[in-house]
Amino acid sequence: MSDLKTHSCEACSSDAPKATGEEKQQLHKDVPDWEILDIDGEEQLHRIYKLKNFVKALEFTNRIGDLAEEEDHHPVIVLEYGKVAVSWWSHKIKGLHKNDFILAARTDAAFNNMQ
Repeated sequence: MSDLKTHSCEACSSDAPKATGEEKQQLHKDVPDWEILDIDGEEQLHRIYKLKNFVKALEFTNRIGDLAEEEDHHPVIVLEYGKVAVSWWSHKIKGLHKNDFILAARTDAAFNNMQ
């Protein structure tokens, strides 16, 4: 496995190719705790994180927000007491791109750094 979180994201335009089945299979090995879901015809990476309480969940949500702003690539984040659900996908291409896997890996690293 590579250290996906250290990879650079690339600018993603509406004509960028979606990750192929083989690419998704390879990249998913680096973020095995993430599910690939089909939501309204668009593939998304999805994961739920469990945290100690609301304050920790909010802190983690803010870290994800910082990651998103750094790359100008924004997930869906659902914050609950002790739980944060995150979905990454590339809105412009209506599916998964390598960038989504990179940011999933960075999200995992941010979570691990809180432990």
